[in-house]
Amino acid sequence: MTGIVAASSAVAVVGAVGVLAAVMAKTIVTPPGARGDDTRVYGVDLQNGTVTLQRHRDSVLPGDYSFFFSAGTGHARVGEVTTRTATSVTRRILSVDYGDLPAARRGRFSGWLYTSPADLGGAWTEVTVSTPVGAAPAWLIPADDAAPAGRWVIQVHGRAVRREEALRAVPVFRAAGYTSLLVSYRNDGDAPTSDDGRYGLGDTEWPDIQAALDYAVDHGATSIVLMGWSMGGAVVLQTLTRSRHADRIDGVVLDSPVIDWTDVVAAQARDRRLPTLIARCAVAIMGARWAGRITGQATPIDFGRLDFVARARDVNRPILLLHSDDDGFVPATGSHRLADRRPDIVTFVAFAQARHTKLWNFDPTRWNAEIASWLGRLPQRSLTALPVDRSAVQPRRSRS
Repeated sequence: MTGIVAASSAVAVVGAVGVLAAVMAKTIVTPPGARGDDTRVYGVDLQNGTVTLQRHRDSVLPGDYSFFFSAGTGHARVGEVTTRTATSVTRRILSVDYGDLPAARRGRFSGWLYTSPADLGGAWTEVTVSTPVGAAPAWLIPADDAAPAGRWVIQVHGRAVRREEALRAVPVFRAAGYTSLLVSYRNDGDAPTSDDGRYGLGDTEWPDIQAALDYAVDHGATSIVLMGWSMGGAVVLQTLTRSRHADRIDGVVLDSPVIDWTDVVAAQARDRRLPTLIARCAVAIMGARWAGRITGQATPIDFGRLDFVARARDVNRPILLLHSDDDGFVPATGSHRLADRRPDIVTFVAFAQARHTKLWNFDPTRWNAEIASWLGRLPQRSLTALPVDRSAVQPRRSRS
């Protein structure tokens, strides 16, 4: 009888692990719906220009941020922290762009700050990129008139967000003479969906960025930088190593990037206080041929192809890599390992407390300076040039 009970318990445990792993796998590859409000609004003092919010790891960060409130019907920009308690934080209101902030009860923090290219001033155009899944909208923001023609940066946003994420980077690239193309890609809510409506974590999205390269080259780009944010970093690295236009890419900038998805999935399991075994099983499910029966994927994800710690030698362009050690969503371990394995081409800039994709908000002066300096050292190749001289961009490590 004891043996039967033990066997039954083991079966129950295995079954529970399988169910949790399946749920985790499906959640990772399924684009989420509208983001919910997760921050309480305790009070608004318009006379003094402050708002008091629930204290958490993001709301207490120094810097300027977006605050979407009342289920996305309102948007404000908040700045300096003036007061903090154990449960609340009071910040300066920089602007209320729309909505009734005094009536708000809940909202959510965002690193976007800008919600449209119009916020930046200067010319911009809404264009479309012909991707394999259909016409995808993009923002085209030209360089200054005095800039040399041909320098472009293609901005690739992260998971569960949109083009607005990358608007913060436009001014530093524009000052360096780069035309910016901020793209959308399959299943992001702006571009068309794929047939399965699932994320490929970079393994299936990169052809849409190849289409953006087509657009850039057709419109005069001769020196292209790819910039990826969070999951956009994984998309960019796939584009660099798989695209027919790889020879057109002169360098890569990565902000809080996914370098190895197994690290990220394991970190998400720990954050939810789940056993590491569940994370390993979730990765196995997403990579299995039969995964579609559980997750809805049309094709399995090749996690080995997405692991750029293991594939470090496959990267052959200068990389500027910016990551915060307290990221909280995408651990910086993969970034550290890639920088350690490729010190010849990777310039690693480590922040200590800027959280996920909020490095610009936390310290825009430093963030902009690091990018401007790296761009200034980046070789500008002709379209027929030999592979880039890796010694020309002097990699280094920088810490806050």
